[in-house]
Amino acid sequence: MRGLLGGLLMGAAILLSALPAAALESFARSSLTVETAGGGKYRFDVELAETPAQQAQGLMFREKMAADAGMLFTYDRPQPASFWMKNTLIPLDMIFIGADGRIMNIHANAVPQSLDAVNSAGPVKGILEINGGMSARLGIRPGDRVVHSVFGAAK
Repeated sequence: MRGLLGGLLMGAAILLSALPAAALESFARSSLTVETAGGGKYRFDVELAETPAQQAQGLMFREKMAADAGMLFTYDRPQPASFWMKNTLIPLDMIFIGADGRIMNIHANAVPQSLDAVNSAGPVKGILEINGGMSARLGIRPGDRVVHSVFGAAK
């Protein structure tokens, strides 16, 4: 993680890893659509990780996730992003999204429990986490568009 915010998020993640399940964050829900260059439109029901505590927790401790589910991490302004998989039990595709809703880069099948950094290719406004391998199965690629109000489009 980069900078002060990254340090704060890492510190919060360390604290969260010691908390009992009852103390975990709750998340608002929304939906978004990924529109591919090939004409595909894929809807995901997502939890919104908006606060530093929610972002530090993310999808930690989850043992499964529905095929059409995910988590959308959002920032007030575009910034470089770096994630890890500590205490995350399921493989994830991390989709890094620019302020215009275009996918900048995808890290497919992030390894559960890994402490390796997964980085955005530049400043991003959001990161969509979905089940590992789903991007490849649906043909989601950099340059495709994510439609959600955080990127200036209706939910």
